[in-house]
Amino acid sequence: MPASQPLKHRRPGITPIIKAIADPRRRQILDLLAKEDLPVGRIVDRFRISRPAVIKHLRVLRMARLISVHRSGRERIQCLNAAPLRDVETWISRFEAQWENSLQKLKRQVEGDQ
Repeated sequence: MPASQPLKHRRPGITPIIKAIADPRRRQILDLLAKEDLPVGRIVDRFRISRPAVIKHLRVLRMARLISVHRSGRERIQCLNAAPLRDVETWISRFEAQWENSLQKLKRQVEGDQ
């Protein structure tokens, strides 16, 4: 993308996505939104933290483009956008062969000791 394009229009890299999902509460929010779109108030009701704290978590998820928001009357409905998680899945999949190799080595060691 051209450097002159405003930052807000650029697709975020993997780092903001990983930072967003690193927090357990944000993952819980994503789990909720995977089941249904929810207004902010119903998300707040599911947690034992303040409304401003939940809103901060929602902002991080929105900045990573993991959620989108649309209005329905006076409510702001939060919706999951799982597409950016594909980038994380692609990155993690690069390590699957290494994990498989390590598991095979462990298996050979355990079976060899018996």
